[in-house]
Amino acid sequence: MKTLGLIGGMSWESTALYYQIINETVRDRLGGLHSARLLLYSVDFHDIECLQQAGAWAEAGQQLAQAARALEAAGAEGLALCTNTMHKVVPAIEAAVAIPLWHIADPTAVAVQQAGVKTIGLLGTRFTMEQDFYRGRLAAQHGLTVMIPEPADREIAHRVIYDELCQGDIRAESRAHYRQIIQRLVMNGAEGIILGCTEITLLVGPDDAAVPLFDTTRLHAQAMAAWALGDH
Repeated sequence: MKTLGLIGGMSWESTALYYQIINETVRDRLGGLHSARLLLYSVDFHDIECLQQAGAWAEAGQQLAQAARALEAAGAEGLALCTNTMHKVVPAIEAAVAIPLWHIADPTAVAVQQAGVKTIGLLGTRFTMEQDFYRGRLAAQHGLTVMIPEPADREIAHRVIYDELCQGDIRAESRAHYRQIIQRLVMNGAEGIILGCTEITLLVGPDDAAVPLFDTTRLHAQAMAAWALGDH
């Protein structure tokens, strides 16, 4: 089994899910008392969030690149960045290390394609929904048509993530808001919805939509476990 390095803490609420899902996947495959070989570098999300808001992406990228170098030096053989938004700085991380980093959008897109979905709605932070680093990869490398919510819905989705979900605050009214946003995307032609923030899975699940939901947290974590077990 390979040793996997996790760059987490963005937020720790979803990083905990990565740890759980990866270990569950290894246990289910190997049985008994088997668990994953993991190294975790958990950042202070306050610092990263301040850089996001300031648009200081290069500095944020350097901080995560340093985390990647530390994981590589400690023995990690591959990296997972446990957040969707910070995949914006993946080029800086990849340039800092010799080991592979597995992009969260790729196993997500594979699952979307396997479900026969071609037009996909994307929920996430404002950065993920509005900028091209994530949508562009889904379109250019995987041939998907990506839809995002209207501006008012994007603001709601973004606010709930930072003000509630990243702080472990799960509210019924916010679930209702997300259901409405999903319904509007479906009415506009979305055949499925990508939960493109690793915390959204804390709020909504399959019963909250009439179309398939693609949980990036679970898909990414399961893909990383499979890689560690030698499936790729």
